[in-house]
Amino acid sequence: MSASPPRTPRLSTRAVVVGGSLAGMLAAAAVKDFVDTVEIIEAHDLPEGPESRPGVPQAAHFHVLLSGGANAIEDLVPGTVGELLSAGANRVPMTTNMLIYSPEGWYRRWERDSHYLITASRDLTDSIVRGQVLKDPRVSVRPHTKVTALLGSSRRVTGVRLRAADGTETDLTADLVIDASGRASRTPQWLGELGIPGPAEDRIDSGIAYASRIYRAPVSTRGWPVINVQADPRRGEPGRTGGIVPIEDGRWHVSLIGTPGAQPTREAAEFEPYARTLRHPIVADLLSHAEPLTDVALTHSTVNRRYYYERLKSWPEGLVALGDSVAAFNPIYGHGMSVAALGAVALRTQLTSVGLADGLSRKAQRAIARPVELAWSLAVGQDIHYETTKGRNAGAADRLLQRYVSRLSHTATGSYHVATAMTEVLTLQSPGTALLRPSVLAAAAIGPLRPQLDGPTFTAGERELLAEAGISLPGIAQ
Repeated sequence: MSASPPRTPRLSTRAVVVGGSLAGMLAAAAVKDFVDTVEIIEAHDLPEGPESRPGVPQAAHFHVLLSGGANAIEDLVPGTVGELLSAGANRVPMTTNMLIYSPEGWYRRWERDSHYLITASRDLTDSIVRGQVLKDPRVSVRPHTKVTALLGSSRRVTGVRLRAADGTETDLTADLVIDASGRASRTPQWLGELGIPGPAEDRIDSGIAYASRIYRAPVSTRGWPVINVQADPRRGEPGRTGGIVPIEDGRWHVSLIGTPGAQPTREAAEFEPYARTLRHPIVADLLSHAEPLTDVALTHSTVNRRYYYERLKSWPEGLVALGDSVAAFNPIYGHGMSVAALGAVALRTQLTSVGLADGLSRKAQRAIARPVELAWSLAVGQDIHYETTKGRNAGAADRLLQRYVSRLSHTATGSYHVATAMTEVLTLQSPGTALLRPSVLAAAAIGPLRPQLDGPTFTAGERELLAEAGISLPGIAQ
């Protein structure tokens, strides 16, 4: 009997994720079932719990997780949404539990549950996702380490070059490298070093500034509505927006937002007076009864920036970029976390289809571009209408589209059908073409079916909470 030929040992496969951000954690969750190990390279230390993480300045401003993104995270890391809610996050049905003053008027609080927001501090959201992903023994983190270059050639990336905190440099091979390093991504430069021309880039900057502060809420935040008073770019004057988002531990996360000529400052004494300049006083009225817990955090980093990697004629195997590394949005629209999650799902879908075979990277990059395109059109489609915006001016087609969207928003103040279609798109659960369905077009032509509200409408339970706290608000619709 002849001896069996010796077996060739299977080579271990590795994915490297650049960045331990939310996008990086979700990328690790997307690839962990297709490789033996996933190593996350993080320039800083990662906190154990819901604490601030270096490199995430936007965490000081309010964050919402759209239902399209929340569903994607739950798909990638089952149980995460439940963990968030158990830790104090709120599930906010749109527009059932929202007080929204749009440029076209107050939205009604339509009863529905299919489109929603998860509201929590960014630190809590990051912590819960990180904890869930790192439970898997195949996923590890290498902190205090920077990626300085890609290894390989213009045809295939084979790993990354690392620099430790002490300056030591080493090479780490990988079957797949995922750039999730955010706004500071160096992938365009790294591609250039491999001989690949840089991608087309768009930068649309409305000049918006954010001032944010956390307050102790005077009422219970469980089930408390999100409040949003929006600017009206059609008025030809600097825009002012403000909102209150209920987060964990009985707190409100408050952000005040203004374009050049109406930008808020970091001065605590000016925070509540600025809120008084919004198109409606509800935010200022509520803040006058709340206790500030933090100083004011200010940022001007609100530019929309996008790299069109999917259009490059040459793209190396073994490399994928997602999250803010591909497109970073004005935070006012709440797209960042959800687009990262949808991008990670797109990557996993391509891995399920073709594995680590040739063609994966280009297919994945094109799939990742689809949720980016929707969020980009929503964000830029608003920002280009401010007179101070740099990078692109609104053309005739943009103005026509804005008139249609304004008509939809006006109709949505008194039409359940149109309000549902709009939130379906705004939460990234359906493409923008959903707003062109015949039934939506017909409803927009007819207009709102109910008269406009005179002011924000609180429920009986909310009015009772306000009364118990000794809060009387003028102009509240009953």
